[in-house]
Amino acid sequence: MSNKVSTPSKAVPLVAKNPIKAAINQYRIELAILFALVILVVSLSIIEPRFLMPANIENVLSQVMVLGLIAIGQTFVILTGGIDLSVGGIAAISTMVGAIVMLQWGFVPGVIAMLLVGALVGTINGFLVSKIKLAPFIVTLATASIAVSITYVISDGSTKTGLPAEFAKLGSMKIFGTYAYLWLLVICYILAHIFLTRAKYGRYLYAAGSNAEAARLAGVPIDRVLMFPYIVTGVLCAVAMMIEASRLGAIDPNTGTGFEMNTIAAVVIGGASLMGGRGTVVGTFIGILLIGVLSNGLNLLGVNAFWQGTALGVIMLLAVVLDRVVRIRNSKK
Repeated sequence: MSNKVSTPSKAVPLVAKNPIKAAINQYRIELAILFALVILVVSLSIIEPRFLMPANIENVLSQVMVLGLIAIGQTFVILTGGIDLSVGGIAAISTMVGAIVMLQWGFVPGVIAMLLVGALVGTINGFLVSKIKLAPFIVTLATASIAVSITYVISDGSTKTGLPAEFAKLGSMKIFGTYAYLWLLVICYILAHIFLTRAKYGRYLYAAGSNAEAARLAGVPIDRVLMFPYIVTGVLCAVAMMIEASRLGAIDPNTGTGFEMNTIAAVVIGGASLMGGRGTVVGTFIGILLIGVLSNGLNLLGVNAFWQGTALGVIMLLAVVLDRVVRIRNSKK
């Protein structure tokens, strides 16, 4: 038996790092975006007193609910180095199929149909990307076009109304005085954060986005990992639009227009890299709030709605520049 005493590896620090400093370093981009959000909120509350009214705050949160849920899935996709341009199409076709089924066979079959269609389109996207090895940009752009086209065909371009009363309750239900869908939004983000930081498959998403081949050689089931985010995104599209349609009391074939840009913007503004391997749902949540507050503030100030796209584009560019600066600084360390 050897009497040699093992010593700690030089690679392992003997003293734990300051947890607060470590957290600040880990979430430095998210904190920068949060600071920008706080500045925006303070500025708007000074310029326009109506901004901080409880009814307006609830309105902002309700407006970002749809994009917020879908952006969780978009974050997962972007972490793997992919992109999903079909979210608007999935939202449209899933709710329209659900509405047609609901009007024929009732509330429960309609809800099931919405979820199944969302999951189906997401699975098709994931299969083509992971198994057939097609580019996510092309795959999701194509499925978006197909989904929107089919939506108009099956609806004949008309809005579906007269939905069951049970369906309307989804968007009006309250828990502890707050709309149930806002609780759902918060819970989904908490679960998504736990998944990415604690679950094995969450770490696999980062590994696949950083270096898919190295991850595969390390034993990561790359095909399943690449397929998973698209399925999640498809289901979340259906859930989000189900709630939104319930709030509005109607389902329109134009549902989902612009979802692609806004969800990608939220993820990018939140500090994720379009190259994959880096990002958090914490950042995405802040990004969604920033977009919602900006849009609401411009409306309250009476700014022409056409300028909102310009404002969002400028913020996206600033976020990308910040990401670039951080990458350069890290590479020099």
